[in-house]
Amino acid sequence: MSAINVQWERMLPAEFRAAQGQAPVVYLPLGTVEWHGEHNALGLDALKAHQLCVLAARQGGGIVHPPLYGGMGGLDMPATVVMEGEYEWDNHLLRPWLEKLCSECHRQGFRAIIMLTGHYGHNQQITVREVGARMTERLQIPVLGTPEYWLAQDAGYLGDHAGIGETSLLMHLHPELVQIERIRNDPDYGKTDAIEQGASAALGERYTQVIVSRLATVARAMLAWDAPTRAAFVRAERALISAQVCGWRQGEPWAAWRKAFDGDLIHYGEYIAAGQFEQIEHMAAACYSAFNATM
Repeated sequence: MSAINVQWERMLPAEFRAAQGQAPVVYLPLGTVEWHGEHNALGLDALKAHQLCVLAARQGGGIVHPPLYGGMGGLDMPATVVMEGEYEWDNHLLRPWLEKLCSECHRQGFRAIIMLTGHYGHNQQITVREVGARMTERLQIPVLGTPEYWLAQDAGYLGDHAGIGETSLLMHLHPELVQIERIRNDPDYGKTDAIEQGASAALGERYTQVIVSRLATVARAMLAWDAPTRAAFVRAERALISAQVCGWRQGEPWAAWRKAFDGDLIHYGEYIAAGQFEQIEHMAAACYSAFNATM
């Protein structure tokens, strides 16, 4: 994989024009600054999202916007910046910022947008996916908003916070930003040796390969989506949002995600890469129904 320059802020105008001319896709990596144990860098979320986008753009074309360090939620721990609460329905910062950023990318000539969030408090996930569906209709170009782990759940990465998955990704993407031995002094993450023994750069590389391959595949495909395809995509994404919001309203915030982990929605990455939107919609509806059956 060539190390071509795909980072918007580091490009000369001629490089930007050439890259956009070849593949008018823009990646918007999202994260925050948050405690991730004594063993990981505080910017883990945005760092991994940004590097995953860079690798995907190098593989499939496109340009990567600088990462946004700010989102919804965050642990009540030192060195953590909480811009908006994880349990707040109202959203006054993230949603309008993302909508304006998508509009600007459209104005700049991009014809597909991928918002990849490495921070996934439950409301962050809902907001990013909602913005993607809404802006797809408003701009009439495909806009995907998803956490990175949704693209690799079938590979075993179910998303965690400074656990085996996230730590492994950072070990692979930015090994200089992990000091795993420091976890032994962490009263929370170091309670057992599970993370220290389970996390590895090799595992992070495996997750990275799955995520990057699917991102690149989706990015190339999005440029060819016609109006009916975009409509099918929006229906699928909104079905996911409905299941997630239903879980929040009727139970507790993470209930719907546990239903997703238990069911076929772990294949979302496979389905989105293959353009199987009806399958995503069907699986989301099944998750919604299963959740309501337990209430």
